[in-house]
Amino acid sequence: MADPDLWEVLDRHIHEAEQLRRCLHREPELSGTEIGTRDRVLAALPPAASVTKVADTGAIVRIGGDGPAVGIRGEMDALPVTETSGVEWASERAGTAHACGHDVHLAALVAVARTIEELRLPTPLLAVLQPREETYPSGARDIVEDGALQAEGCAAMIGAHLQPALPTGVVACVPGSVNASSDEFEIQVHGTSGHAAYPHLTADPLLALAQIVVALQSIVSRSVDPMAAAVVGVSSISSGTAANVIPGLARATGTIRAMNAETRELLRKRVQAVAENVARAHSCGVEVKITHGEPVLHNDPRLVDAVARHLGDQSIAMSTTLRSLGADDFSYFSEVMPAVMMFVGSETDEPLHSSAFLPSDSDLHLTARAMLAGYLGAADLLREESPLR
Repeated sequence: MADPDLWEVLDRHIHEAEQLRRCLHREPELSGTEIGTRDRVLAALPPAASVTKVADTGAIVRIGGDGPAVGIRGEMDALPVTETSGVEWASERAGTAHACGHDVHLAALVAVARTIEELRLPTPLLAVLQPREETYPSGARDIVEDGALQAEGCAAMIGAHLQPALPTGVVACVPGSVNASSDEFEIQVHGTSGHAAYPHLTADPLLALAQIVVALQSIVSRSVDPMAAAVVGVSSISSGTAANVIPGLARATGTIRAMNAETRELLRKRVQAVAENVARAHSCGVEVKITHGEPVLHNDPRLVDAVARHLGDQSIAMSTTLRSLGADDFSYFSEVMPAVMMFVGSETDEPLHSSAFLPSDSDLHLTARAMLAGYLGAADLLREESPLR
């Protein structure tokens, strides 16, 4: 059972972290450039047993002594978005904004770390300051491949992400697959250009690409089990320079999402096959490039139960149904250790990545409480005789 003063101590540190959140929000940094953000958070964290630099601009900070530890992830990067929130502490960097709540996540993590350090809780904490959540190559993937988490004895990983699709005050803590795998594809169709008045003398790549785009929409409906969630979507098309010229090249990009590894592999193969065969039918060549992104994000059921008990003890309303085909590179952690990603309801009506997205101080409080519940749940399991995995 946690110390009854634990949550009061956390509340005090959350109030102190509100100013840090504003500082981070005012000076956002894009993926791969988060050195200032990292150093600002390091300065706000309590004195650490060790600080390990990872993934170029990231860090893993140990709070507490030796032995198996619980990790909590805080993403550091902002988005290439021009903020329109209108607050006094809006981004001062043109074209860059914390439009996904990472400033809130970091400030919440600092409050939790200060609480754990002040009360000398027995299970060590690893504050994982992760870069490049919003872009490839993934910062989480690099941290896992670096081996630093294993070297630090990380036994479980906790994440919490704001989600305005949830009602205010609600935390989703759901077992199993909660976010999709995410791959990106690029299709380039090569034809023979010519005058638009003489189409019979050309091989029209734009027409071929249009047919490919239509054919791609049949993959999920005709190749995937209707009970399996999946998406194949084209998001951009580009070709041509003039109304009377059939171009020699047409290009499209899009995304592949799936909730299990088997469907993911099927979709990759079908995108490749559809593009090749439709292009061939139009006497065109084709190049298909598939960039492998995040795996499926899987929440460990046993860890979910342990975390949910602490959320319930604090009378935090919970959702046990939220799943989406969104993606988060937290999934790289869940591939190698027991992990739980929680989604935290936000007061803002704006969606994630909106230029006006601005979570409230109440959202910061709930995020920190969810993170601490995650830490406590993982610590409970670590104290049991059987290991987490």
